[in-house]
Amino acid sequence: MADKKPTKPNIIGEHDDGTPVGASPSGPTVQHHTPSARSDEVPRELAVLPVRDTVLFPGSVIPLSIERDRSRRLLSDVLPKQKVIAVVCQKDADVEEPGADDCYQVATAVTVLKLLRLEDDRRGAIVHGLSRVRIDRWIAEQPHLQAEVTPLTSEAAEDKRTEALEQTARRLARRALDLMPNVPDEAGVVLDNIEGASALADFLAANLPIEAADKQKLLETIGVNTRLRSVVEELQRQLEVLELSNKIQAQVKERIDQSQREYYLQEQLKAIQEELGQTDEKTAEMEELRQRLNEAGLPDGPRATADRELKRLGDIPTASPEHNMIRTYLEWLADLPWNNATADKLDIARARKVLNEDHHDLNKVKRRILEYLSVRKLAPHSRGPILCFVGPPGVGKTSLGQSIARALGRNFIRMSLGGMRDEAELRGHRRTYIGAMPGRIVQEVHKAGTNNPVFMLDELDKVGKDFRGDPASALLEVLDPAQNDTFQDHYLNVPFDLSNVMFIGTANVMTTVPPALRDRIEVIELPGYTEQDKLRIATGYLVPRQLDENGLTASQAKWKDAAVQYVIARYTREAGVRELERQIGTVCRGIAAMIAEGKAKTRTVNRKLVRELLGPEKYESDVALRTSTPGVATGLAYTPTGGEIIFIEAAMYPGKGELTLTGQIGDVMRESVQAAFSLVRSRADALGIDAAGLGKKDVHVHVPAGAVSKDGPSAGVAMVTALTSLLTGKSVRPEVAMTGEITLRGLVLPVGGIKEKALAARRAGICSVVLPDRNRKDLEDIPPQARRELRFKFVRKIDDVLEVALDGSAGRGSRRRSQGT
Repeated sequence: MADKKPTKPNIIGEHDDGTPVGASPSGPTVQHHTPSARSDEVPRELAVLPVRDTVLFPGSVIPLSIERDRSRRLLSDVLPKQKVIAVVCQKDADVEEPGADDCYQVATAVTVLKLLRLEDDRRGAIVHGLSRVRIDRWIAEQPHLQAEVTPLTSEAAEDKRTEALEQTARRLARRALDLMPNVPDEAGVVLDNIEGASALADFLAANLPIEAADKQKLLETIGVNTRLRSVVEELQRQLEVLELSNKIQAQVKERIDQSQREYYLQEQLKAIQEELGQTDEKTAEMEELRQRLNEAGLPDGPRATADRELKRLGDIPTASPEHNMIRTYLEWLADLPWNNATADKLDIARARKVLNEDHHDLNKVKRRILEYLSVRKLAPHSRGPILCFVGPPGVGKTSLGQSIARALGRNFIRMSLGGMRDEAELRGHRRTYIGAMPGRIVQEVHKAGTNNPVFMLDELDKVGKDFRGDPASALLEVLDPAQNDTFQDHYLNVPFDLSNVMFIGTANVMTTVPPALRDRIEVIELPGYTEQDKLRIATGYLVPRQLDENGLTASQAKWKDAAVQYVIARYTREAGVRELERQIGTVCRGIAAMIAEGKAKTRTVNRKLVRELLGPEKYESDVALRTSTPGVATGLAYTPTGGEIIFIEAAMYPGKGELTLTGQIGDVMRESVQAAFSLVRSRADALGIDAAGLGKKDVHVHVPAGAVSKDGPSAGVAMVTALTSLLTGKSVRPEVAMTGEITLRGLVLPVGGIKEKALAARRAGICSVVLPDRNRKDLEDIPPQARRELRFKFVRKIDDVLEVALDGSAGRGSRRRSQGT
């Protein structure tokens, strides 16, 4: 081939400060002999042997594996004539047949000391590096590489800088040898016997665990000081890695040794304690848990789980976090009342006495509770229904549950479900989570200490639902007598029998309770109280309780019945008695302040004192004012807080025949208004209304108390009455209130909440109540006193309603209507 002149290699001079990139250290892999050959002993032309990922330094003695055919031919052709060849590192190790451009330009002249025959007919050679050589010109590539070379000599100047670098390099190398594992002692001897800064730099560079390209840079660095500085910097980096690695290994070894030492000492201590008849803390803990589990009387399945976890606890070190988790789990299993139950006191007469002492009226509810207790007495193992008390706030739902527990002699626990959104609150979290605990069901039974408490699930209608789950669905298993004997909490992960627990639910309304849950409970409705009922409850229960809470005696605060009635009529408007008790408490606190200040020793509570302490009256009857003009009708509504009266107002003004609805009404009530308007327009001729004129008028229907949402169909008859009154100019009688759903055919359909609505009409001063004829059967639920004071008109069609509700005289400004009642 034609002669090819190589590009001049980058030879780093004496004062060049460039540093190579290093890698992790390892022990010395290359033997070293100080080169004795001079530059004039290296022939001008040398055969070149390319090698992969290997950089040979002067003074190094290493074995080479000769596998390529061209390399074998090189040894066969050259060795008979001369022992010196050039070894060069190829740039890319993947090139199988490297050419001139694939090799670096600085190589090492070596003497082939010995040829080796290896297994599988492979050959090798042991070579000794003589000196650096620069490839000046490539002479041939076939049958093997051959080039003209020039030896590169590097002699260090005898100055303090070189001496300092040499000492630093030796010190760092010795330190690295001390830190590296599996390094033979001869390595230190070789290091101590190397003479000369250049030879030391080459020896260390040959044994540095860095990439071949970085070693090539060191080979091309002629200046001894520069080469030593690069080697020192790389040694420093490798030493930092070695020290950190040894520190980590020492820490790990120390932990392991400490654990082994503790284990050995614990075993010795256990053996000594066994000889002395004593037990260690862990053994005592295990025995205590085992004894508690035996006393708890777990069923077979949970007991097998407990034994398995107890065995795991014995195998886990006390310091392990899992030890505390398993111990807490076993303590929960041991503390649950698996077999601990209270004996039921199924004395029906005593139960009736307790219920009468705690609650006034509610005869229907009391009768159902006594029936339940009677069945329990005759069939102790029967699975009775799950009772649910539904009624407005303050009517005594929660206190009924407490009375049942007292009558039965059972423990009472209450859990509020209002706002609960996470299903895990009921069923617990699995033990894979840190800080996991059982759900509220198991926790409350654990607090009760018995497996048959009276368990009140309060506010069933206010359970939430979101991405975390549906607690109402989790209650399906709890409230099903056929399933709750194997209730499984996520934390316990073993079945727990809830069939002996007497569950009682409470709710204000059942409309928000899911159908599947509603199907599992028996609903017992608790209606609102009449004013007479409230008077008896106040004098018999509320006043004595508030006197006691405020430190007063009956002689210091003498309540008159008239004063209590005044508070009921003018300061409360509710179905229950919660607000009434608050107002009574306010009066009692005022009297307590007077007595404490010495202004009085006793006070008689009359209307004047009530007004002085409670301020102006909060409620008054305004029915007559509202119904003195056409277009206003009084309806009756049933809300979660009990019965209420609502006013339907209608106005008409010039327009395009449109209907406007306001008052925050729901979709059902909105449709009811539209049906009422359509019904009135369809009967315009019969009612004496100008049908043609309706197309030029807009009608606006408003339900006052716009901040309160309203819905339902029961205001249909009131809507029709208000619109008819508006369009005919006839006023609605002020003493009449009405309820009922209407159809486009003019039929009046039945509605619910009749008792509550009747009581609301009575509280508001209504004298006559219009009810659907099909609600006649509900009249018996209304208290006798209310039935005596109210006149009930039962209707089937809207014509009957209008006949009862509308005043016979038309006109807006009638003197008689303006003076009214």
